This record gives sequence, C-alpha cells and structure tokens, in this order.
Amino acid sequence: MLVAMMEIGLPTVAFTIIAFILGIGLTAIVHQIIVRAKAKTFERDMERQIEGAKREAENIIKSAQIDAAAETIKKREQFANEANRSRAELHENEMRLTKREDTLDRQAELLQQRENTLKQQQKETERKQHNIGLKEKQLSVLMAQQKNQLLKITAMNIDEAKELLLKRLEDECEHEMSSLIQRKVEETTETADEKSREIISSAIQRYAAEQTCEATVSTVEIPSDDMKGRIIGREGRNIRAFEKATGVDVIVDDTPGIIVVSGFNPVRREVARLSMERLIQDGRIHPSRIEELVTQTKKDVNHKILQIGKNAAVETNIRGLSNKVISLIGALSYRTSYGQNVLRHSVEVAFLSQVMADELGLDGSIARRAGLLHDIGKAIDHEVEGSHPTIGANYLKRFSESSIVLNAVAGHHGDIPPDNPYTPLVAAADAISASRPGARRETLERYIKRLEKLEEIASGFKGVENAYAIQAGREIRVIVSAEDVDDESAMKIARDIAGKVENEMTYPGEIQITLLREVRCIEYAK
Repeated sequence: MLVAMMEIGLPTVAFTIIAFILGIGLTAIVHQIIVRAKAKTFERDMERQIEGAKREAENIIKSAQIDAAAETIKKREQFANEANRSRAELHENEMRLTKREDTLDRQAELLQQRENTLKQQQKETERKQHNIGLKEKQLSVLMAQQKNQLLKITAMNIDEAKELLLKRLEDECEHEMSSLIQRKVEETTETADEKSREIISSAIQRYAAEQTCEATVSTVEIPSDDMKGRIIGREGRNIRAFEKATGVDVIVDDTPGIIVVSGFNPVRREVARLSMERLIQDGRIHPSRIEELVTQTKKDVNHKILQIGKNAAVETNIRGLSNKVISLIGALSYRTSYGQNVLRHSVEVAFLSQVMADELGLDGSIARRAGLLHDIGKAIDHEVEGSHPTIGANYLKRFSESSIVLNAVAGHHGDIPPDNPYTPLVAAADAISASRPGARRETLERYIKRLEKLEEIASGFKGVENAYAIQAGREIRVIVSAEDVDDESAMKIARDIAGKVENEMTYPGEIQITLLREVRCIEYAK
C-alpha cells in the first residue's frame, strides 16, 4: 500500500501520518496480546493459590480434627480417673458409715444394758430407802428411850446434856482435825516437788500486775502514729524481722505516741528498745537495716554492760574477775527483784558482808567478793534451769573461784549447809539489804503496818501468848501456851494462821509461820 501511495505521489506528511497510525494500531495490538498473556498468567497463579489455600485449609481441618480427637481422649481419661476416684471415695464413705453404724449399734446395746442396770439399781435403792426409813423410825424410838434414861441417870436437863455433848464433840473434832492436818502435811512432804510447783504458780498468779508490767515491758516514743505503719511494714515483714533479731515481742496498738517492747530478758529488752529508737531516728526501716542496727546495738549494750561491771568491781575493790563474770555483774543492773536493782543490792551486800567479817576478825575481802557475786545467777536464770544460787555457783566453778565463795553463793538462801563462816554472813547481809524499809519500794509506814498486821493476825488465835514478825515480815514466830495447846493442835493453829494471812494480806513471796510450844519446869533446891 505504501508503494502504491508513493507511486501515486502522496505527500511526505501524509505518509508519515499513515505510518504513525499504523504504528499505534500495531502497538495496541501488541499491548492487547501482552495483557491477555498476563491475564492468563494471573489466572493460573490465582488457581494455584486457590488450590494451595484449599490444601492448607484441608490440612488445618485435619490437624484440628486430630487435636479434637486427642483432647476428647484426654477428657475421657480424666473423666474416667475422676469417676474412679469418686467411686473410691464413695466406697470409703460407705465403709466408714458401715463402721459407724456398727459402733452405734454397739453403743445402743451398751445403753440398753446400762438402762437395765440402772433400773435394777433404782429398784435396789428404793428397797434400801424403805429399809432405812424403817431403821430411822426404830432409831428415833431408841434415841428417845436412851434420852429419857440418860436424863434420869445424870439428873440433868436437856440443855445441860446438849451442852456437854457438844463440848465433847468439839474436842473430838478438833483432835481429829489436828491429826488429819498432820497426816496431810506428811503426805505433802512426800510430794514436795509437785507442791512447790503449785506454790510457785500460785505466787506468779498473785503477783502484782503493775510490778510485772514494769519489769517486763519498755516503751518507745514515736514522733507520729504514721510511724507505726512503717514499723509494721508490708504484710508485717519489718516487725517480724525485728522480733526475730531481738527475741522480744513488739506491741503496736491504739495507744498514741508509743510502741511497747515486751520480754522477760531485761538485756534483750534494752537492746530492742535502743534499736527501735535508732530505727525511728534513722528512718530507713527494712529487714536488712533492722538486722544491721540490732547487731550494732548488741555490741554497744554488751560494751556498756562490761563497763558497768568494771565500775562495780572498782567500787567494791575486787580484782581478778574474768570479763565474762564482769559482764554478768553488769547485766544485773538491768534486773530487779521486788523493785530493787539487783546490782546495787549486790554491791550493798558486799559492803555489809565486809563490815560484819571485819567485826568478827575474818577476811573482809573474801566476804566482800562473796557478797558481790552472791546473786550472779540471776543474770542467766532465764537461760539455765534451776535456782539462782545453784546457777551462780555452777557458773563460777568454771572460773576457779574459791570453795568459800562458791559455798556462800550456793548457800545464801539455805539451799545447802554452810561449810565456812562467810556463808551465813552473806545470807545475813542479803536479808538486811532486802529487808530495810524503802529498799524494795515499800515506805516505812507501810512496812510497819504490815508487820503489825501479821502480829495481830497471829495473836488473835486461842492459846497464843506472843507473836513476833521478824526478817522484815518474812517470818512470824508464834509462842503458844503449852497447857492450852497440845502438839496436834499446834499444827492446826499454824495452818490456820497461814490461811488467814493468805486471805487477808497481799505480800510478795511467802511468809513462814514458826510456832513454838514448850514446857518449862523450874524448881529450886534449898
């Protein structure tokens, strides 16, 4: 066609236009072919993806079916196990119910037997009551006859005979009562250990509450009540850590401005009090800080105790003591006995023992040493079982103390017999220091009134001639008339005095009643 157009002589521009149009048409045709090819490729890709998705879906469905089947099997096994367990429990319950049923049947049989026995006993009781009624009637008749006969024989009226009979009966009852008391005392002596525990328990229960609180409780002031929550800590961890580290109980209650530290060990209580004050000042309250502060406070308190003990040794001019013994002496400054500081009491006993030893021409330094150490067992009696004299003597044996000091320490309360003259001197000095008015929180007026009351109670009994309160009211010496009171009645009077003192007076410790009955025969040879 182009050749023809050229042959006919068309212009060049027209030829160009025709060529351009033909090129566009060819391009469109090629593009269309390419698009169709891409569409077919896309359709094939889509079919492949769809087939892959179908296969994946089938795999997922199969996996889900397998998992469901496995879960079903697992649930069936669990259900079977639970069913077996339930059957076993039901079987056990059935067995228990069967046993209980058998037990109830046996109990019912026993109750039936007891009921039958009670019916028989009731019948027997009714028969005995009937016989007793008959005998009472007979006895009334006989008593009336004897009464009339006695009145005829004695030529007394009814009132005189009744008075004579009552007097004889009273004398017989008093004699029997005295004999019974003596037997009971002998039985009590055979079981002295058990009775002593009961006496100690009774003394603890009767002890003054305010004294117990003062001797076992310390208070710590806090700046605000918000501090209580910080001391307790989250879920109580701070207060538990503090109690574990110090060995005391911490009481946080509604009392404003204070926290109470409670414990029977005075040294531990002092460590806890100082540690709590330092924690409050520091402000960092957590378990690790608590342990750190408590450890440091223990070191400070032990150093302070050692220094107090050294000062006491210097004050009493006693040398050659081990640091461990000196520490125990210092620990006595935190211990009280009936309100009296034990360390000051020991120092006082040391000087009193020296003075009495010097007066008797004995070695005052030995007496002073024994006096200072006599109550050292009280520093560790909450850790070691036994009485404080025994504890102290056993502890001092480790440090090669002399036998004189050991005997004085162990025997100052009469637990063992003295084997040297220093032991009774220490015992006397101990009684003097403890008994002087005011030493143990007792005013002179109350002290005298208590002694007068003791003497008044003892003097109020029939047959008592004199009564004296001695040893600061720890003992009553009662002197009775030998003509009016026999040996068995003396036991009853002493018992009655003790009972009346217990019921009418309040006192620390115990009071010994010593009753004296003697016959003095005096004749003169002329």
